[in-house]
Amino acid sequence: MTYGVLVLFGLTYLGMALGRVPGLRIDRAGIALIVAVVLVAAGAVPRDAIDDAIHFPTLLLLGGLMILSARVGASGFYGAVATWIARQAGQPRRLLALTIAIGGILSAFLVNDIVVFAMTPLLCAGLSARSLDPRPFLFGLAAASNAGSAATLIGNPQNILIGQASALSFWGYFADAAIPSVAALLISYGCVAYAWRASLSTPPTDAPTETVAFDRLQVGICGVALAVLLILFASPLPREISALLVAACLIVSRTLPTRQLLDEIDVPLLILIAALFVINDAFARTGFPEQAVHILADYNLLPDRVSSLVPISLLLSNTIGNVPAVVMILKVWHGIPEGTMIGLAIFSTLAGNLFLVGSLANLIVAERAAIQGVQLTFRDHAKAGLPITILSMVVAGLWLWIGGYMGL
Repeated sequence: MTYGVLVLFGLTYLGMALGRVPGLRIDRAGIALIVAVVLVAAGAVPRDAIDDAIHFPTLLLLGGLMILSARVGASGFYGAVATWIARQAGQPRRLLALTIAIGGILSAFLVNDIVVFAMTPLLCAGLSARSLDPRPFLFGLAAASNAGSAATLIGNPQNILIGQASALSFWGYFADAAIPSVAALLISYGCVAYAWRASLSTPPTDAPTETVAFDRLQVGICGVALAVLLILFASPLPREISALLVAACLIVSRTLPTRQLLDEIDVPLLILIAALFVINDAFARTGFPEQAVHILADYNLLPDRVSSLVPISLLLSNTIGNVPAVVMILKVWHGIPEGTMIGLAIFSTLAGNLFLVGSLANLIVAERAAIQGVQLTFRDHAKAGLPITILSMVVAGLWLWIGGYMGL
């Protein structure tokens, strides 16, 4: 049984790296679900231990935040912002700066995947109408969504996982991560502006852009809900309960059907995380992870320093993905120091800018852009993605070292 679990564990993360099963249309969520079911059926994870294996507070928090973000989207806010950016007069570099700044701020407090899902198609349409090449702006949006989401424990799924698994204070983490996150946003602007300087040298035309319905009252309600949620995060109330309370209030509406909001929940992502919890629990029960951690600790090789955590974050985030990587690390490595937890959240997120496949937000932007007829290639992304990642990781590493969070 032990060797069977190891084989299935290896195949799972090979599937995470490939993104699918060759010859079949099974994605990462499908791969994880199938393996989890097989492991439970084989007895590798006892049926009465499934509840303990899956960390439901994390799933509830993520689901609540998705409902909040869906309500923001239903108000027309994302579309209005994307249209407003495209309509701004001036040079394309100013439009790029607006895209990165707004994308980064929204991604810090709303789940970044939903932000880019909503903004990408309208940004494509608005920029194309003004005879601008949408690619640098879309790469800027993707980079900003990663950089901005690193600033909080609710900006992306992996940070939500880390925040739920640790005793990190929401506002305390924000104070620790805000500087490297803002630095990454500035770096993103500089690198995209330089790499795409030829495309950004063409001035925009004054062609009209599509008008998007914008409900100020509903946006105001969402703004109040977000403010209440952030206040609750500073209270003793568990974060998942805070998010669910706010989500429950937002579901109450005279005009917006409940089904419309619930349809915006990213069920495949929740299934992926839940299944990975089960798979990693089965792996932990073999005893190999605990032995490996002890061996690494004996030789002082645990990734609790900047010089070791950075390459591991880059490797795992751009192969198996940052969410599966964080789930695995949290399961096999217990007693992670607080400074390392902060570093893991920042590095695993910023590492997503390295390649197009480095984060789910990047892939969402590419897929949504393709529907609009804009092709974002691996090579095009790497032009700015490589320097963005290297520079932002260096800055973040120096910040964590100078601040005493981690050793060099």
